[in-house]
Amino acid sequence: MASRFLKDPNAVLDYVVDWTTWLNGDTIATILWTVPAGITQDSESESTTSATVWLSGGTVGETYQLVNRITTAGGRTEDRTIRITIVQR
Repeated sequence: MASRFLKDPNAVLDYVVDWTTWLNGDTIATILWTVPAGITQDSESESTTSATVWLSGGTVGETYQLVNRITTAGGRTEDRTIRITIVQR
């Protein structure tokens, strides 16, 4: 099930996918965020167990689906999806 978040169009916020449980002792080697048009990826970072994306912008009333793909040190690849709905706060 995808995680869902609310974001104001003027906010610049970070969103984290925590992979700790799924990794089961493995570690993240690389991350890739797929971000649709209409919302801006400002930056990204990773630790050995989580992936973070910083977002800005978006259009009120729109929901954006972002995919985080990781590759682990052990060679596994997996995706997680988050949904960001833009609301005026």
